[in-house]
Order: sequence, then structure tokens, then C-alpha cells
Amino acid sequence: MNTYLFIIGVSLVIILSFFFNILAKRTNIPSVLMLIALGIGIQYLAPHIGLEFEEDHYLMNQLKILGNIGLILIVLEAALDLELKKEKIGIILKSFSVALLALVGSSFLIAMLISLFFADASFIKALIYAVPLSIMSSAIIIPSIGSLEKDKKEFLIYESTFSDILGIMFFYFLIQNADAESAGSVLINIGKNIGITLIISIVASYALVVLFQKITSPVKLFLIIAVLMCLYAIGKSFHLSALIIILMFGLVLNNTGLFFRGPMKKLNNKAVLKPIFHDFHVLTLESAFVTRTFFFVLFGITIHLTSLIDLRIAIVSSVIIACLYLVRWISLLAIVQKAITPQLYIAPRGLITILLFYAIPDGWMNFHGEMLDKYNSSYDMTILNFESGILLFTILITSLVMMVSLVVNRGGKMKDVLKMSVAAEEMADKTSFDGDEPEPTEPESAESNESPNENSGQIQ
Repeated sequence: MNTYLFIIGVSLVIILSFFFNILAKRTNIPSVLMLIALGIGIQYLAPHIGLEFEEDHYLMNQLKILGNIGLILIVLEAALDLELKKEKIGIILKSFSVALLALVGSSFLIAMLISLFFADASFIKALIYAVPLSIMSSAIIIPSIGSLEKDKKEFLIYESTFSDILGIMFFYFLIQNADAESAGSVLINIGKNIGITLIISIVASYALVVLFQKITSPVKLFLIIAVLMCLYAIGKSFHLSALIIILMFGLVLNNTGLFFRGPMKKLNNKAVLKPIFHDFHVLTLESAFVTRTFFFVLFGITIHLTSLIDLRIAIVSSVIIACLYLVRWISLLAIVQKAITPQLYIAPRGLITILLFYAIPDGWMNFHGEMLDKYNSSYDMTILNFESGILLFTILITSLVMMVSLVVNRGGKMKDVLKMSVAAEEMADKTSFDGDEPEPTEPESAESNESPNENSGQIQ
């Protein structure tokens, strides 16, 4: 391909993604659907302009590298948005509980269904496939819920962020312990893994935040990201839960007042850290935006539209979607208990689902992400005939359900505003009229006593 045409193509994709975000805010149509549609369009346009997309192992390996970078940026972005304040403990605990219950419940229920639908799927394989489908997409939810009430909006931001983080950790725990001999050894491995990772995370996070304040060079933001990626790669090499390092750093950086107390308070220079944090947050957002853009477009390129009219795929996807909303309804009802709409319907699947789907070991890497020289079936966790169309169907339907829910919710709010406006005008007219008339007689008084009840009934 011509180098300049490639640069033009990449630039146009990013430009279109930017306008898709603007359009999404105005129409409630998730930008993910537009990006996937763009990818499908590129796929069908490619042969006419001399482009070829080959699905070989080299390309997939590059995608997995990009996928790991994407995971780092997404977890970091999510952590930088989490404010740990005393007044938010209630909403944080509720959103965490709903995210955890929905993730675990959906994963096990969908795993059982996958085991039934696909003959070659062992339960552990089915569970590995089920986890990505059980993770909500904060990348879609957060930009889409601006019109909701403040408490519902905050709840969904925290819940989707926790869903991302917990889902990614759960997925990699499953992958890394897929060859464990017993449940006891799995628990020991997980406990040891988390313990060591937490110690490294805490030390590294404090050290990096202090280092952040000491560096006087204007070029330091990408340095910190490079250090984080290096720590992540080293952690993964030693089979640790390296994403905890990224999560902890983001939490410490965003909540320095909470983590730097007592004798450590003097290490927290807010005047220096505040502008740095802002710039770093923007850089992370921008980088995650580019990663999301190319992953959704790439996903669209790999999708075959014929899979959407495949009856088996439609049935499997529909049952999976029904399970997702059933478990979500139970989780919200058990923990939130009241006013669970429109939160019930705001549960789209997106980038994390795609990233983790492509991270499932296919025999060319071991369970710790290390590439193999040749194919090894003992490390192959793929399920035959599990089409990527199931992902597309699930992402498409859950995004459309969210879109309709937000439109209906916005319409309901507009109706209430209009009714209140009409009622206020009627009351103003009545007050003006009563001011010009003599005092009402007894029958008129009785009538006026009934009037507010009628009006209030109409407003409700």
C-alpha cells in the first residue's frame, strides 16, 4: 500500500471517530455502532481500492500487543475517574456489589449455556468465553449518560468502571489458572498472586507519584506511561496480576489527599501535582480514544455480515442477552432495590469484550501470554464454531437497548417538564384572575379545593 494513502486512511478514521462522538451525544446512538459500521464498510470497500486484509498469526500477534496496551490505558483511565470520598462510600459499595454480582452471575450462567450449545466446550473454556460477554463497557456508558439524574449517572459510572476492572482481572485469573490441578491450588495461587502484586503496586504507586512531582522536565507524561507499561510487562512475565499495579497507581494519583497522610503528607505537593494530573488524565483519555477507535474499526473489518442472519448465532446471542438482563435485574433488585430504571437497560458490551475475546489462548501462546514457537493444543482454549458474530450481535443489541432506554428516559423527563410548565401557567392565570374578582362564595371555595387535586393527578 502507498505510504501516504495509509497515513490519509488512518487520519480519516480518527477524524470520523471524533465526529461520531459528537453525533453520539446528540442522538444517543452509541459511537461504537458507527465505528463497527465504518469497519464493515472498509471491509467491503477494500477489494475495490486494492486493499487486502489477511488473517495470519503475525497480524493477530500485533493485535494482541495493541490489545495489552489498550487494557493498560482503559484500566488507567477508569482508575483516574474513581474518587474515593467519604460521602460516596454508599454509592461506591452499592455499585461495586452490583458489578461483582452481575459479573459472576452472568459469567457462570452464560458458561452453562455455552457448554450446552457447543459440544467441544469444557466448562472452563465456556467460562473463559463467558467473562468477556459479562463485562459492561464504561467506554460506551460514560459518554452516553449525560442526561440522567446525578445519582443514577454516578452509580453507572462507578458500576461500569468496576465491571471493566473486575472483569479483566477475573478473565486473566481464569487464563493463568486454566491448568491448575485442584480448586485448592487455584485459591493458593490467587492469594499469593494478589498479595505479591499488592505490595509491588503500593510501593510503585507511591514512588511514581513522588517522582512525578520531582521531574522538572516538561517531557514526563509519556515517561510515566512507559514506566507503567514496563511494570505491567515485568509483572506479567512473573505471572502476577499486573493490572492491579495500573489500578493502584491511578487510584493513588487521583486521591493523593487520602493516601498521603500523617508523615507522608509533606510528600504531596498539590500545587505541583494538580496541573500534572490534569495533563496526564487528558493524555490517557486521548490515547484510550485512539485505541478504542481502531479496535472497533478492526472488529468491524473482521465481521462477516452473513453471521447476523445465521439462525444459530441469532438464537445463541438472544439467549445470552436474555441471561445478561435477567442477572442484572436480580442484582439491581437485590442491592439497589428501587428506581432501577433506566439503569437496568444501560448495560452495553463493547471494547473490553472484543479485547478479551482476542486474548483467549489459541495454542500459539501459553496461559501466561508467552508466545510459542509452534502450535500446542494443550494451550488452545478456543471453542470451535464460536463465531465472532455472537459478539457483534450482543454488542449491537445491548447498545440499541441502551439507546432506546435513554431516548425514552429523556422523553419522559421532557413530558414532566412540559406538564409542570402547563400547570405553572394555569396557576399563574388563575392567581391573576382571582386578583381581579371579589372573594369567592362558599360553593366556589369548595370547587377550588378540589381543583388542585385534579391538577396534581394530571401532573402525576
